[in-house]
Amino acid sequence: MSTTSAPTSKMIPVARPYIGEEEEYVVTEVLRSGWITQGPRVSEFENKFAAYIGCSHAVAVSSCTTALQLAMIACGIGSGDEVICPSLSFIATANSITYTGATPVFGDIDPNTYNLAPETIEDLITPRTKAILVVHQIGLPAEMNALTAIATKYNLAIVEDAACAIGSEYDAQLIGKPIGKIACFSFHPRKILTTGEGGMITTNDSELAERLRRLRQHAMSLSDVARHSSKRITTETYDEVGFNFRMTDMQAAIGMVQLGRLDGFLQRRRYLAERYSDSLRDISWLQAPMVPDNCRHNYQSYMVRILDGTVAKRDAIMQELLEKSISTRRAIMASHRELPYQKIQCDLPNTELVADTCFILPLFHQMTEAEQDYVLESIHNVI
Repeated sequence: MSTTSAPTSKMIPVARPYIGEEEEYVVTEVLRSGWITQGPRVSEFENKFAAYIGCSHAVAVSSCTTALQLAMIACGIGSGDEVICPSLSFIATANSITYTGATPVFGDIDPNTYNLAPETIEDLITPRTKAILVVHQIGLPAEMNALTAIATKYNLAIVEDAACAIGSEYDAQLIGKPIGKIACFSFHPRKILTTGEGGMITTNDSELAERLRRLRQHAMSLSDVARHSSKRITTETYDEVGFNFRMTDMQAAIGMVQLGRLDGFLQRRRYLAERYSDSLRDISWLQAPMVPDNCRHNYQSYMVRILDGTVAKRDAIMQELLEKSISTRRAIMASHRELPYQKIQCDLPNTELVADTCFILPLFHQMTEAEQDYVLESIHNVI
């Protein structure tokens, strides 16, 4: 490839949320409605999200972290219990287990898919194991058939951390239906569909959904919408300790607009990801994402691995790209290396390999072909 100058004087970011005039309009509409916190638009967003996923219930909350915490509680996870999860994930995955008083038990990953390796799970199961928290990492679905078989064999709950996986598919089914008991999504600005902050829980269990709706609002027996729309005096009760994990109507209004844009977001990301993969295929020292035949990636992030690499080599390449106005990010973190979890005994060679040798390239809806070509040329010309 020939060397060209940057297509813009500005930094090419790793990610950038797409927010248009319609999102601005609906927020103003909510502000003028007089109903700002969790209300009718949250309920409408939940219904539309459930319809998109093809599940019975969707429960909106303040973040995917709080969604995962409620999922643990709803599955009866508590003090003294153990939950198997990957270390290769944002620390919120492990934290959601710790919040309940339970202990995360870290399983290793497949170095090609970056997801939990099913063959490592059974050796981690003890009498205290209650669940497997499966992460669909950076939008690529985990090997759910094998993981579900293990969970069934040992009577374990499966909770899906689908923070990055909106629009991804496993066996021609959208992630979040869910395959396990509960799936949890994130609407952080780094995600494909954003509400600024926010999260969603999906389930096909009606009783579970009702409990989750109570727990997100201090376990209140009646929602605000039900109380304010009632024609008779009503008094709510609080039958267990709950939380303030509500989504606002402003966020929900943005979410509905973003949901309407989602198919376009996915189409664009998959197109750009294919351009990346086609161009990077001939670089002998770099591994592009590998997608199993029964999966469809949403490319929430486009992560590459340096073959026979080191942290120093990875960081040097990232620095060289930064000096060319191309922003990158390190690989997914290895949570067991962080101070809160360093005392947990684990042997995770593949997790550490990926954490040390992978990095994320720019990919966002507004990215132009010229910007992407500049990124690709810069990678091909890396010293």
